[in-house]
Amino acid sequence: MDALVTSLAAAGAVLAVTVIVVRARRWATSRAAGPPAESPRGGPLRLTRGDRVRIREREYAVSATIRLVEGDWSWVQHLLDDDSGTRHRLSVEDGPELELVLWTAEPGATVTPGAPTIELGGRRYTWAETGQARYTATGETELPSTGTMRYHDYQSGGTARLSFEAYGEEGWRVARGDLLDPADLTIRPTPEAR
Repeated sequence: MDALVTSLAAAGAVLAVTVIVVRARRWATSRAAGPPAESPRGGPLRLTRGDRVRIREREYAVSATIRLVEGDWSWVQHLLDDDSGTRHRLSVEDGPELELVLWTAEPGATVTPGAPTIELGGRRYTWAETGQARYTATGETELPSTGTMRYHDYQSGGTARLSFEAYGEEGWRVARGDLLDPADLTIRPTPEAR
């Protein structure tokens, strides 16, 4: 009986030491890495009008922001200007993982949402989600400051996206999107925000 108690005590001691060593290593690793680097003023969720954003090789100015809420889920869309006359927007969803999508308007598209798959520009998109959200708009959006927005979202492959949005009673706005890696984005806030 004494041998059994001694063996159990020894096993318990080994287990305790192992747990302490593993926790110490994890703590040392997390301390060495330090906290994650913060983007200016909180990153892409908090961009404001006048901020400059570099996405891959192009630079944009933020001209407006639309904040959307659907139930307990929310996301942000920043309208971007690159002096080309083409409408661009950056959508930012901060769920379990940060999701960034750069959207480019397709004003001449004749497709409409609702089908399980849609073909556009030689690519087949598959339905992903549909919903309706409340929005608040600030800046140059050409929208009322508050209202509702309906949407249909489609996906193709790993990173291609297709979006249909209708604000209030207007018709569908069509845009194609590319899922971004956060490393694709560099933020330069307006000088007064620094």
